[in-house]
Amino acid sequence: MARAREALLSPADLERLRALRRMKAVALGALGIMAVAFVVAFWLQGRFPWLEYVRAAAEGGMVGALADWFAVTALFRRPLGLPIPHTAIIPNRKDEIGRTLGEFVETNFLSAEVVRTKLTETSIARRLGDWLRTPEHAERVASEGSTIASAVLRALSDDDVQSVIAELAREHLVDPEWGTPAGAWLQRIVQADAHRGAVDLAVDSIATWLDGNAAAFQGLLSRRLPSWVPRLAHRFVDEAAYNEAVRFVRAVQADPHHPARRALDGYLARLADNLQHDPSTRARLENAKAALFDSPRVGALAAEAWNAAKAGLLSALSDPESGLRRRAASAIAELGDRLSTEDPLQDRVDRWLTDAAVYLVDRYRHDIASIITDTVERWDPAETTEKIELMVGRDLQYIRLNGTVVGALAGLAIFAVAHAVIPV
Repeated sequence: MARAREALLSPADLERLRALRRMKAVALGALGIMAVAFVVAFWLQGRFPWLEYVRAAAEGGMVGALADWFAVTALFRRPLGLPIPHTAIIPNRKDEIGRTLGEFVETNFLSAEVVRTKLTETSIARRLGDWLRTPEHAERVASEGSTIASAVLRALSDDDVQSVIAELAREHLVDPEWGTPAGAWLQRIVQADAHRGAVDLAVDSIATWLDGNAAAFQGLLSRRLPSWVPRLAHRFVDEAAYNEAVRFVRAVQADPHHPARRALDGYLARLADNLQHDPSTRARLENAKAALFDSPRVGALAAEAWNAAKAGLLSALSDPESGLRRRAASAIAELGDRLSTEDPLQDRVDRWLTDAAVYLVDRYRHDIASIITDTVERWDPAETTEKIELMVGRDLQYIRLNGTVVGALAGLAIFAVAHAVIPV
């Protein structure tokens, strides 16, 4: 049974167990030496009177050793298995010890004053900055962060994410009315002539397309002519249509005040006014918006976009040489450099961390301390006794050894004083 328990101990606990056994052997050896000395002195003191002092010292040493053995043993178990009151204190009062220890930690360690004082004396930001500015450490943080982010992404349900995206889109895009704000926005653009650049770009794009797509006009109008019209006329009509289109676009390009531009300005101004004040225009916009967002194709595109974004992120996070990982490591190292060199930033970060720690400790210190209480309550009494004895038992054996020495000196001193004061 003992070997089975030892097999479950950690290497550190095994070393403590060996040290405990050595000190128990030393304390027991000291008691044995006192017992042998007492027997020899008691047997020969008639022939050698000076052995009375040895007997007194040995007698006091045995009493001290036995008393301290009883006291130390009574902490962990019943001495000799006897049901003596107030023994086996630790196994019998395990839960009370856990509660007391939890209260002690909560009162003396998890107080706002203690935490604030300790953190104020520690330059957290500077130390963190010195550590982060090292490229290897920055890369390690980026790697660990990437691992966590990848795990979160893989744990997310695609259906749930798409549902959340759809709900957010409906809440912030679909449900709010677009007409009035869109009209006001468009009105400001028209009044500031900010749309002119877009118009110029559109006209230039049309002109470029016309230059490269003259063949698109073949049959555009001629196919509507009667069949008896000569083929030459067909070609003439199509070329005339193309030339007129080119001439019209060139004129719009060249003239900032072209009637087509003014017509477009007027249309945009009317549209802006209608979006703000005409219920039917606003209703048509809302219907078009609802039809767009409720389209299955839009939903499929959103799902494809999420899947593509997720796959891209996972690929970038898993590749140490990806641009994302490299930029993340560079940003972390840069942050560390700033934390190491910029005093104002250090002060702000230190204050923020201190206030956050004090808030958490002040709010949750009872819950934190209850971990100790709950853990001790779950322990088996024998397991608790073993754990505590391994931690402090070796030092307690010194008490037995000291009791042996102190008892011997006390016995010798008492006997000597009594022999000197009381005549025999």
